[in-house]
Amino acid sequence: MFHDRVDAGKRLAKLLANYANRKDVLVLGIPRGGVPVAFEVAQALHAPLDILLVRKLGTPGQQELAMGAIATGGVRIINDQLVADLGITKEQVAEAVAAQEGELQRREQLYRGVRPGISVAGKTTILVDDGIATGSSMLAAITALRTLRPEKIVVAVPVAPAHSDEQIKKTADEFICLYQPGLLFSIGQFYDDFSQTEDADVRSLLEQAAKTSLAERKLEKRGAA
Repeated sequence: MFHDRVDAGKRLAKLLANYANRKDVLVLGIPRGGVPVAFEVAQALHAPLDILLVRKLGTPGQQELAMGAIATGGVRIINDQLVADLGITKEQVAEAVAAQEGELQRREQLYRGVRPGISVAGKTTILVDDGIATGSSMLAAITALRTLRPEKIVVAVPVAPAHSDEQIKKTADEFICLYQPGLLFSIGQFYDDFSQTEDADVRSLLEQAAKTSLAERKLEKRGAA
């Protein structure tokens, strides 16, 4: 279906053409695999690129079962009902948050360096990943992003299960997907090359995007002078 994430990003950008050349649009990639896709989208739309880091908070003894999430911008979401139903203590929640906050900060520093994040408040924000499997990570990302007060959240992915529309549209404002198969066992089955995106790749793409945005702003100033 897709050669690689670059191919997927270029094809996805065509479905987002109505968001091109708008000053209120921001593209957010979900590390790591979503960033190469988001980079191509941002380049095609002439929009700034940033990342949205999300870490799920696994329940004690069942790390795959999320009791909440933390995200870029100091966002913290806790499923109080699940915590109460499972008898999880405040101390256990605090331990999970502390552990994931450390990893979140490490990745923020690794990917961004000293560059601050771009504010999403009042922006039309296009949230991009390389695909959706179960949807739990994307739903956590959308919920976290909503607390940062964007004007609009557009979820854009190359591939997702057929049932994703209903699930995603409950929390996002718009859902755009190139391909929604009836059966999806893994995202990688729809890519010829689904090799792992490395931390260095994420950082390099963010640096390239920042340089492009700076160059475009300089050209705009010259044109306005």
